[in-house]
Amino acid sequence: MVDNTATKNQLPHHQVFDIDVIPHSGSKCIDDDGRLKRTGTVWTASAHIITAVIGSGVLSLAWATAQLGWVAGPTVMFLFSFVTYYTSTLLSACYRSGDPVNGKRNYTYMDAVRSNLGGSKVKICGLVQYLNLFGVAIGYTIASSISMVAIKRSNCFHSSDDKDPCHVNSNPYMIAFGIVQIIFSQIPDFDQLWWLSIVAAVMSFTYSTIGLALGIAKVAENGKISGSLTGISIGAVSQTQKIWLSFQALGDIAFAYSYSLILIEIQDTIKSPPAESKTMKKATLVSVGVTTLFYMLCGCMGYAAFGDSSPGNLLTGFGFYNPFWLLDIANAAIVIHLVGAYQVYCQPLFAFIEKEAANRFPDSDFITKDIKIPIPGYGHYKLNRFRLVWRSIFVVATTVISMLLPFFNDVVGLLGALGFWPLTVYFPVEMYIAQKKIPKWSTRWLCLQILSVACLIISIAAAAGSIAGVVIDLKSYKPFATSY
Repeated sequence: MVDNTATKNQLPHHQVFDIDVIPHSGSKCIDDDGRLKRTGTVWTASAHIITAVIGSGVLSLAWATAQLGWVAGPTVMFLFSFVTYYTSTLLSACYRSGDPVNGKRNYTYMDAVRSNLGGSKVKICGLVQYLNLFGVAIGYTIASSISMVAIKRSNCFHSSDDKDPCHVNSNPYMIAFGIVQIIFSQIPDFDQLWWLSIVAAVMSFTYSTIGLALGIAKVAENGKISGSLTGISIGAVSQTQKIWLSFQALGDIAFAYSYSLILIEIQDTIKSPPAESKTMKKATLVSVGVTTLFYMLCGCMGYAAFGDSSPGNLLTGFGFYNPFWLLDIANAAIVIHLVGAYQVYCQPLFAFIEKEAANRFPDSDFITKDIKIPIPGYGHYKLNRFRLVWRSIFVVATTVISMLLPFFNDVVGLLGALGFWPLTVYFPVEMYIAQKKIPKWSTRWLCLQILSVACLIISIAAAAGSIAGVVIDLKSYKPFATSY
């Protein structure tokens, strides 16, 4: 029998179970760490990644391509996809410490940093990761409200034959999204989210395909491919603006690829054998490949359709007015997808806080005790009062901040910039060097460091561009009064 005292201390309260009680015949249901058998495959992991990656980021790619032009736009997208794929394979090797098959598991990104690097880096990693997840929740709330407003406006334009300007306040829609998230955030665990991920992944394909199809139709209607080799020409914008906008475009593209902050948590749902890192590498290849193809198509077709005037959000920027029902379907798909994506991103943060609280106050009934509520046709739902209160407060906080700061492109760019270097590049590279004991100043060490420094410079540039954008937005802004 496994000595489960250590395991008990590491687990959040709702995952603790006494292994000694389980008869020998049933021990097939238990993994090597005493947790319930993981069931994830290449396909469920790919669905989780695609749900996390093909987010609202895809819709700002036509705008980003317009800032950079036909040469730099697709090149930058391809480079980011390569960097994301490469560093994700480095990171997936850090899921187990020591032996890749039987080594100690790291359940979260922070655990991986703790067992490979240790020291103050663990706290820095946790701070960056969880702040970023909080930021993503805000970004998704803003994006979903923009899509709901777009449905309302598109129907209003249609019924008034485009005579009415149809201004709509976005606050009620953010509140509605928040209420839905309070309900969904009561799903206790990441493992139980697989169905939400698959629905969300299907939705993301739906709206990306509609955006792509409308772009192709627009190009056919125009009879030419719009845009230029170098992007928006100086004249339409000043030289300084051109630089800031190009930097911001880098941040938008970086955000469109960022999922490494939940990679370890996704890997923790995969069954073994084969080794989880092997399955994860396949899932990463599948999902980054599919994503890049999609991004290239959506970004390039959007730019080909609208040229320099590409809207910041392809489906809500009203570059397309008709067929209005198709735009409604696309925007509804975005909202459904964001409901799922919000959960996929927030679950690691929820689990972290709940685990910390259970460790700090192990004797508190409020934190550790589950109340069983019978649900007809489902069995018992385990309601945890701390989970109910804390997750609800979290959702309310993200909703209120979204109502205060409703500028989508700049927020997206800033998040991408702040999370990209530390989480996608720096920590995976450092952990890989530590784990494989790569000697300093060797060729491999130098190449990895050059990659890291190059990405740091891009991150700083992108953050500067986005901050400049937020400053410009704030000049013409009234809190809680945003209408489109």
